[in-house]
Amino acid sequence: MSSEEKKGRLSEDDVGTAEETTNFEDRINATLDKILDDEDDELDDIVVDYEDSGEAEEDVDSLDKTIEVSKDNGEFQEDYEKTIVWNGPSEQDSEEEIYEEPEEEEEKPIVRNKHKSARPAPVIYVPVDDIDQEVPVPENVKQNKKHGHKGLRIFGLLVLMIAVLGGCAYGGISYYFSNRFFEGTWINGIDCSQKTAYEVEELMKEKLSEYSIEVSSRDVAAQTIKGEDIDYKYMSTGEILQLLRKQKPYEWIKGLYEQKSYTVDENVGYNKTLLQEQLKSLNCAQAENQTEPENAYVAFQNNAFVIVPETEGSKLNIKEAYKVLNAAVEANEPAIDFSNTPEVYVSASVTKDDPELQAALEACNNYTKASITYTFGDQSTTLDGNTIKDWLQFDEKGQLIWDDNSFQQHVAEYVAQLAATYDTVGTEREFQATSGRTVYVSSSIYGWKIDQAAEAAQLSQEIQSGTQTTREPIYAQTANAYGVNDLGNTYIEVDLSEQHMYYYQDGADIFESDFVSGNMSYADRQTHAGIFTLYYKKSPDVLRGGQKGTANYYEQPVQYWMPFDGGIGFHDANWRDDFGGDIYLTSGSHGCINLPPENAAVLYDLIQYDVPIVCFY
Repeated sequence: MSSEEKKGRLSEDDVGTAEETTNFEDRINATLDKILDDEDDELDDIVVDYEDSGEAEEDVDSLDKTIEVSKDNGEFQEDYEKTIVWNGPSEQDSEEEIYEEPEEEEEKPIVRNKHKSARPAPVIYVPVDDIDQEVPVPENVKQNKKHGHKGLRIFGLLVLMIAVLGGCAYGGISYYFSNRFFEGTWINGIDCSQKTAYEVEELMKEKLSEYSIEVSSRDVAAQTIKGEDIDYKYMSTGEILQLLRKQKPYEWIKGLYEQKSYTVDENVGYNKTLLQEQLKSLNCAQAENQTEPENAYVAFQNNAFVIVPETEGSKLNIKEAYKVLNAAVEANEPAIDFSNTPEVYVSASVTKDDPELQAALEACNNYTKASITYTFGDQSTTLDGNTIKDWLQFDEKGQLIWDDNSFQQHVAEYVAQLAATYDTVGTEREFQATSGRTVYVSSSIYGWKIDQAAEAAQLSQEIQSGTQTTREPIYAQTANAYGVNDLGNTYIEVDLSEQHMYYYQDGADIFESDFVSGNMSYADRQTHAGIFTLYYKKSPDVLRGGQKGTANYYEQPVQYWMPFDGGIGFHDANWRDDFGGDIYLTSGSHGCINLPPENAAVLYDLIQYDVPIVCFY
């Protein structure tokens, strides 16, 4: 069938128009452009490959052939001939377009896509009458482009889209954190996540608005000073803003998995004058609630000197207390205990560790090491640190003040006290006479008598050297026995009332004799009562009395002379015939004890120097 016949068999409705052909071309170009929009250079290579392969000429030849359209049901089977002139590149580099229109219609312009096509040159489809089917793109070209670039194109677009969206999101978040703290940021215990520096400082202000400080001290209950009482408020130093500026916004992602804590100075402002007033108003600052400190000092305890430590007291040093309180308020401390800061209290001027106090202690202990025990027969007394401690002088700091005069005076007074207690010279004694009478006699020359000067010198030396000894004091004179009745069992009893005498040796009567004592008619001739001892004895001797050249002067030779009281003594009186009785009342001696010559001779042999001679009426 000729082309004319085929054309005639097509119905009028089936004839393709120029508009339909143009739409067909647009759809093909749109599809190709969608795939190859951003790969112009690569497509250029494909076009070159396409031209070099010769497929372009083959496609033109194939399009000159008759296209047969048929349907399987046999309802429609017609041939038509579509003549297409390929206007691709030619040797003349010209384009020619042939379009045969069965009917006279105005030719419509063909719209071309601005994007470069993969084909060697634009293809112009010439509509054929009564055709309603699209002319297919060559299969080999379509498949090559579709399978070669579609997957890569889609993958590239997805990656690019994700990258762009991710970058935009990251940049946006980084910008958000350019003036805010990252997640997990803590400053002074405050959660600052996603907060600006201003918001953080507002939280600081809120935190400090309820500030108060509790003040504790010695022996007084704690009290509280409120922030509002001292105009306490937060003062920004810009340190929080500096922390924010050091933050690198693009590192915001770190805040999702790590936490950072910062500590900044909580700079505050307050009225220091009001703070001073609040301090002075506290109970611990009131005089009635304070106790003065006491210095350490040397004391005698348990027979030894020790240092008694100082006592702290509770008297505040207001100036130092204010410094400590002010520092605590500046540091935003919630409490302060003055007891933990001793410098806020008035302290003792002398402490237990004071070197001078330690030296005084050592000196005192040297003195009190001395222990002198005095014996007086079966009695004794001891001088030790308990007494010596009171002889030492200390200043207000507890330091030893050595005053030798004062010390020696204490020593002398102690020795004098010993003499007053144990000396019997000059004391009155109770004496039991052989006649059965009880008499009282005293003596200024017989008995115990401590040599106070010599004893004081020795005692002072022993104290300073720390001597420990037991001894008798140094005596100026001694007696036969210790105690109040120091006569002992050996003595001479002269009973002036009975005019009879006894010599007791170790309690035994070894000698007795009558005698004549001083004439009681003359006061200056009376024999003295008292206790005496023998001065010496001499045989023979001449007794002289009175004033030479006067009537009362006398000289009397005697065979045995035994003086014991000045010019009074025992001697023989061969000029007397009678002894004893009442002779002494009117015809007594000048004061001596006149003995019968034979008795005087016996006494002269018996008498000893230390034997007391007790004379009494």
